[in-house]
Amino acid sequence: MAGSLPILTFHDIDDRRSVISFPPGFFRRSVKMLMETGYRTIPLAGIVECIRKTEPFPADAVAITFDDGYRSVYEEAYPLLREHGMRATVFLTVGRPTRQTPQGRLPSFGGRPMLSWPEIREMHAGGIDFGAHTCTHEDLTRLPRGRLYAEIRDAKAMIEDALGSAVTDFAYPFGYYNGRVRRVVREHYACACSARLAMARIKSDPFALERIDMYYLRTERLFRIMMSRGFPLYVRLRNMPRQIRSLAGRGKWF
Repeated sequence: MAGSLPILTFHDIDDRRSVISFPPGFFRRSVKMLMETGYRTIPLAGIVECIRKTEPFPADAVAITFDDGYRSVYEEAYPLLREHGMRATVFLTVGRPTRQTPQGRLPSFGGRPMLSWPEIREMHAGGIDFGAHTCTHEDLTRLPRGRLYAEIRDAKAMIEDALGSAVTDFAYPFGYYNGRVRRVVREHYACACSARLAMARIKSDPFALERIDMYYLRTERLFRIMMSRGFPLYVRLRNMPRQIRSLAGRGKWF
C-alpha cells in the first residue's frame, strides 16, 4: 500500500513540438514500461474513495488523464489502453450546448481535431471514464456568477446526456481556480483535478487533486525516474519554479 501516487496528465498524442504534445511512439513505449514495471491503473473515483476513508492507495497504482478531448486520444491512446485493460479519464471541452449534435465533433481547440460524440460513446463503452473540462475552456476565476455556473453545469449535463451515465470528475481549465470556483464545482462533482505539480496524497483535497503533467516526463530517461525512489524529489524540484510564479501572480496553480 502507498501514501501517494501519480495522476498523469496527457493532452494531445502527436508529434508536434508543443508543450501539450506527447509522441505516439513514446506513448506506446511508456505504456509498455508501466506494464512491465507492475503498475496498474486506478480510476479517479478509487483515489477519492481512499482519500475520504484515509486509507492507503493500492501499491504501484497510477491514474491516467487526458485534458481537452483531442481526437488522437481515440486514434492513438484508446486502442493501446483497451488492449492492456488500462483505465483512463478524458476531460472534455464540449463547446456551447446550442452548437452540438449527437453525431457531431467537439469544436476545435487550438486548431487541433477533437473527438466526436460517437467516438466518445465507443470509448465509454470500452471502459474509459469521461469528465468535464467546461464548455469553452475559459479562466473560471474571471467569470461572473452566471457564466461560471453555466460553464461548469452545462458541460456536465451535455456529457451525461450523451453517455447516459453520471459525470463526477472535473478538471479546471489551465488549472486555475479559487475558493468561489471550487465551491461551485463541489456542488456538481465528486472531485476535481488541478494543475498542481505533485503526487496525489491521502491528505489531498479531492477538489484540487495534484497531477503530473507529462511535459516533465517527455523523454525515456525522465519517464524512468517515475519508477524510482527519487521520483517524489524530482517532482518537488520541478514544482519549485511553478510555485514561485504562482505566488508572484494571482495565486493560482497552473
